[in-house]
Amino acid sequence: MLYYSTNHQARHITFREALLQGQAEDRGLYLPEYLPTITREELLSFRSFDYAQIAFTVVNKYLAEEIPAADLQALIEDAYDYPVPLEQVTGHLHVMRLDQGPTASFKDFAARLMGRLMQYFLKQENRRLLILTATSGDTGSAIANAFYGLDNIKVVVLYPEKEVTARQRKQMTTLGQNIRIISIDGKFDDCQALVKRAFADPVAAHLDLSSANSINIGHLIPQTVYYFYAQAKLTSSPDEQVVFSVPSGNFGDLMGGLIAKHMGLPVNQFVVATNENDEFPNYLKSGDYKVISPSRNCISSAMNVGHPSNVARLITLYGGQMNETGLILQPPDLEAIHRDMFAVSITDRQTEATIVSAWNEHKLLLEPHGAVGWAGLTEYLSHYPAEQARTCISLETAHPAKFPEKITELLGVDPELPPSLQNLDDKEEFIIPLPHDYQAFLDFLLEHYD
Repeated sequence: MLYYSTNHQARHITFREALLQGQAEDRGLYLPEYLPTITREELLSFRSFDYAQIAFTVVNKYLAEEIPAADLQALIEDAYDYPVPLEQVTGHLHVMRLDQGPTASFKDFAARLMGRLMQYFLKQENRRLLILTATSGDTGSAIANAFYGLDNIKVVVLYPEKEVTARQRKQMTTLGQNIRIISIDGKFDDCQALVKRAFADPVAAHLDLSSANSINIGHLIPQTVYYFYAQAKLTSSPDEQVVFSVPSGNFGDLMGGLIAKHMGLPVNQFVVATNENDEFPNYLKSGDYKVISPSRNCISSAMNVGHPSNVARLITLYGGQMNETGLILQPPDLEAIHRDMFAVSITDRQTEATIVSAWNEHKLLLEPHGAVGWAGLTEYLSHYPAEQARTCISLETAHPAKFPEKITELLGVDPELPPSLQNLDDKEEFIIPLPHDYQAFLDFLLEHYD
């Protein structure tokens, strides 16, 4: 299986090459030439499989020609050693908690397997890699923790100085060793633009750069798995269609679900729930895609993205083409997108009201991102009330304890800390402040990694 760029100007390459390279030379994002099929028999088998077994079946569809099955199975079992709770809220409505990993974020699912795959290939090649990644919240901590202490990999994470919570920040900045954390005086989109520019800069080419956020296909494929897991565990038939509500920032999580659907997972619709960065819901309403710059600062901080990178993949999946700036060069099948997706923007006021109502009505504890997903599902069901008879699953993408100030303010409840967040407050932080200036960032890379 080979992988092509959404910009269609780069050569087709293997998964190993795409994983280690990150972004394509033409600034596009890699996608597989075809999406393999999960059969009905495999969907049926998932009902008795644990998470790691389902993950092996799905991921092996992409990697069977590049990694021996026993090696891949060992990497997957090592990566997924924590639970994936599926919580019934009321009737057919559920929350899938993706917050039980080592950094209490859904990003652990991608980062842990991705780090192990990268190390696996790099050791074979006796090669080293410098990972550059931008984060709007949870990606950075998940990548930093997943890659911490790996012999063949060094990591530089950029984050917007004023738009992550203290606990999100400290999960990255207290590590040290092969991890360096840079605070940028700007927005997430500014951080992402610096990283993308470095990838395309010939002056930095000798640094052997790669990415580890959702612009990397190795980040995306693991994110298909929990959709298969939820459908298998919450339905009575492998043919039963479900609804997923996905809080969406850079759209990697949503793309994982869309890929799963195109592989054969029975999904009726995806609720694409954004915060006030509503470029995608507006696009589906008007047919005109407009980047939001600068992005709007919302309490669901990890979703403060004015131009999600993975929208280019989404457009490609539906037969169109979008370049890295957000310009649509070939329109996709909008009718098919509307058939598969219901997009809605949730305001901060709605997010806060949802946190309160979910707790008061159901004793359901949500943080701002999960609240955007739950509010999106509520909005969807108000338009399509008959769908309440269908299994609906809203994704909770981070642990509420990562947002203690907001939870305490709204509910008077201080969420209990999971093990991954304990003792963070007393640890020393290592932060490198830089201006929003590409030359300053390039100079830093050349000084420390040349």
